[in-house]
Amino acid sequence: MSFTRESAAELAITDLAKRLNIDVGSVDVVDIDDKDFPDMSLGAAIDGEMSAQMISSGWLIKLSADSENYEYRADKYQLRLHNFKGKNYVIQS
Repeated sequence: MSFTRESAAELAITDLAKRLNIDVGSVDVVDIDDKDFPDMSLGAAIDGEMSAQMISSGWLIKLSADSENYEYRADKYQLRLHNFKGKNYVIQS
């Protein structure tokens, strides 16, 4: 699957709503910025993961729900949730 800025944001919203057990309408998009990440894991490696150390261009997706902020990172190949309850997650790759 290949992501676009919009499809990555839609999947991030859906994922966050499921994680928080809320309606997707309760998730707000704060910002979506173009971003260069330091490695192929988008600077959000999961435990034990190794990734190529080369710059990967993508999007930083900032969402808000229940008065909390959440950060997803995406490129055209993957979507990751960064630092959710202290851990990173690969949503889709």
